[in-house]
Parts: sequence; C-alpha cells; structure tokens
Amino acid sequence: MSHTAAPAMLLRMTGIAKSFPGVRALDSVDFEVGESEIHAFIGENGAGKSTLLKILSGALAPDGGTIHFSGKDVAFASPKDAQASGIVTIYQEFSLAPDMTVAENVFIGREPGSKLFVSRSRLEEQTLALARRIGLERSPRALVRDLSVAEQQLVEIARALSMKSRLIVMDEPTSALSRTEVEKLFAIIRSLKRDGITTIFVTHRLEEVFEICDRYTVLRDGKHVGFGAVAQASLDGIIRLMVGRELGLLARREGTYATGEVALAAVGISRRRKSSDASAIELHGVSLAVHKGEILGIAGLVGAGRTETARAITGADRVDSGRIVVDGHPVKISSPRDAIRHGIGLVPEDRKQQALFLELAIRTNLSIASHDRISTLGIFISGSKEDALVEEYRKLLNIRMSSGDQIVGNLSGGNQQKVVLARWLALQPKVLIVDEPTRGIDVGAKVEVHNLLFQMAASGIAIIVISSELPEILALSDRIVMMREGRVSGEISRADATQERLMTLMTLRSRRAD
Repeated sequence: MSHTAAPAMLLRMTGIAKSFPGVRALDSVDFEVGESEIHAFIGENGAGKSTLLKILSGALAPDGGTIHFSGKDVAFASPKDAQASGIVTIYQEFSLAPDMTVAENVFIGREPGSKLFVSRSRLEEQTLALARRIGLERSPRALVRDLSVAEQQLVEIARALSMKSRLIVMDEPTSALSRTEVEKLFAIIRSLKRDGITTIFVTHRLEEVFEICDRYTVLRDGKHVGFGAVAQASLDGIIRLMVGRELGLLARREGTYATGEVALAAVGISRRRKSSDASAIELHGVSLAVHKGEILGIAGLVGAGRTETARAITGADRVDSGRIVVDGHPVKISSPRDAIRHGIGLVPEDRKQQALFLELAIRTNLSIASHDRISTLGIFISGSKEDALVEEYRKLLNIRMSSGDQIVGNLSGGNQQKVVLARWLALQPKVLIVDEPTRGIDVGAKVEVHNLLFQMAASGIAIIVISSELPEILALSDRIVMMREGRVSGEISRADATQERLMTLMTLRSRRAD
C-alpha cells in the first residue's frame, strides 16, 4: 500500500461541539478527511466518534462548529440531506429491510420508473451493474434475509454507490466478517479509492488501520488528540493517543490457575439441522472439558459451530444426543434456567440483542439474575441490597457510569460488557462461557476485560472463551480447542500454539494436534 502526501481536503469539520445532559460529548473537535483516501477514525468507546459521525450524517445537530464539504459550507438537517450531498453512512447494525429484495433495498425510495409505476427491469438491471462492480454474486431478486452478513454489507455498499456518494462512512465494517470476507471488503474499499471515493473507516481492530488506511484521526474524551499518516505511525503510539497512558496490549497470560479437577465436560454433543431451519449449523459428537481455574479457548472459522456448542451446553438450543457433566456428576440441562441452577453462565456474542435490556437501568440489568440474593422473603427487592450489589461490582470491574439508575444502553460497549460480566460474577458461577468477549469494544476496555477474565480464573472459575481473533485466543487461553464444520478438529496447549498451527487445525478435518 502506497502512502502519499496529504491530499486535497474533501471534508473539514471545525470546532464541532456537542453536549448532552451531564456530558460534554465533543469539545471543539476538528476533523479533516482528504479526497480519495481511506481515513481511520479511532478512539475508545465513549471518545465521541459516534456523536461526531451522527453530526456528519445529519442525524444530530451540533451545538457549535462548521462543516465544509466538497468545496462549500454545509449544514444537514437530516440524513437525507447528507446523502443528497454525497455522504452515506453504513452502520454496524445494517438498515436493510429483510423481507425486500436486494434491488428494492439498493434503490429504496429512489426506484426507477414513472411516478406511478416502478420499472422492475431497470431496477434489476441497475442493481446488477452495481453488484458486479463490488462482487456481490446474488440475484437482484434475492431476499435480503437469505443473505450472509458479508453479502448484506455489500448491499449497503451498493446502495451507497447508487446514491453517487463521494464519502462513505463505514462503522466497524469487519466486526462480524471472516478473514476471507475482510480481505474481499478491503479489495472493494481500495477499488472505491481508485474511483475517487473517500472512505472513513471506524474500527477497534488497530491492525486493520495499518493494513488498509492512509491517514488516521484519534479522539479521546471528546477531544481531537492526534492525526497523521499511517505509514509514519506505530501501534504503540496510536494506543497511547487513544487511552492517554501506556498499555500492555494483549499481554499473554502468564502461569495458570488450572487444577486437575474437571469443572465441566461436554460429551458427544450432537444437534441435527431441522427442516424448518435449513441454515442451522449442525454439531457432530462435540466433546470438550474445562478444569477449575482454567481458561479454555475455542477457535474456528465462521460456521464452525463454536456459538452453537455454547448454546447447547447452556440449554439455549435443543440437542439430539450427548451429555453434560458438572463436577463429575451428569446433569440434565434443558434450558438456560437449568444451566444457571448448575452454576453455568453464558455471556452471549450479541450483548445488545441477547444479554442486555437496553432501555432499563444498569441496576436492573446487573441484578436481574441475583434476586434471591437481594430480595426479602424471595418476594420484595431490597433497594439497599441492590445498591450495595451495584456498588460492589462498579468498583470491582471499574464500570464507568454516573449511577445505577443510568440507562445501560447509554454506556460504552466496554462498560456494557462489564455489566453483563458483573451479572454472572454476582451469581458466583462454577463455569462461565464468554462468546466474543471483546467484540466491538476499544483497546483499553479490551485489556480490562482480559484482566478480569484472568482474575475470575484465579478465583477458581472455569472459563470457556470463544473468539474469532486468534491473538485474543492465544493471549487468554491455557488450552485451545479448534472446531470445523460442527466438529472438534484439534486440541493444543498454550505452549505449542501459534496462529499458523491454529489456522491449520481450524481448516482440516477432525485431527488432534501432536
């Protein structure tokens, strides 16, 4: 990747300020992006990135400051205004209509034809041309709900191109993609650059900044704290700008607290695909064990069956055969309630959809599984006990919040993840399964979550970690199990593990490492 001198400016935001009740989200922020460049926009959760981008997209009005785009001063009253000017944002949570076709989603509200009738032939012809340009190998008539996450993302890009965008903002575009899909996306972004289209690339995966981006801008605590050419930057330097302190990134776990006692064993877990769910991932005789005080990593490519294994162990999904053994005794787990009763907790991959009540207070989210501990006679919730519980875990996990009454949906991603972990810690589980523990959270919070998992293991909790990031699996795990196509394809100790060996075992059929 070649890096040139700073290009002519396409976007210049100057002195942007924004406050919410009790919070100064942006403090006179300057932000510049050049013509035909790929610009990394980075910072910890809560740094102000989302607020600035919402102002750029017309979703929020600034309290102060100016925006200069494509040679003129602009002010956007709505996202539609921004799109009309050539700025399109692709959010982490896609804004697609699942029951509509690819073509209908690409041109929604702008369908070709007369005022009375849509021209289906032109609609599909124009969509097909855009799809070919970005490598979307799906019929324009395909329903969006039948597309993979990567394909849905391409539909969003096709929509942006159909609007003749000059600037595309991509918010965490790689968070749910496999490495192969990431490489394909990067190829598309580079081709857009060659066509004169600028990309603002928002990511927590700093290695991607060095792989794809030309320049970078860093926000911290609502302030602009650094910018420059990626070719002249270092990973440590960018991290220092983001967090304002030295930080040991993904320090590999030293020592182990694992005992010889098996806390949980899954034996021969199998789950067949039902005709009503043809896309479900099957499990074929999955067996694994985790010891007290051990962190067991589960690695695998997308579709390997890692999440399905976690859901089967915790009773979230029905299994056709197999058994679960806790502390040496076979147990029957038919639901998550059964799993909790036997001391097994699950922190799911999608905390917003599956773990948190986003519109409720932190206190409710944290204490909801501990009502036996904080209630009187098992009926009435004790406010003082709930306050004490929230305060205990606020201090223990360093949860940054104004009070227990704050709405959990207003916390940063890292602090939301800490609330979920606190919920399970309060139950003092024997086994905790954590699926993608640091997805969508910044580098500072990532290290804090890692250290928390180490502390939990040190207390004797058996931990199973599922992660798509091989450096994370290597940093956290005492032992690693690889999965492929619903089967265990290998097992390897931390001492013998490298990214290359893990990838080999993840891509070969069932075979144990020597």
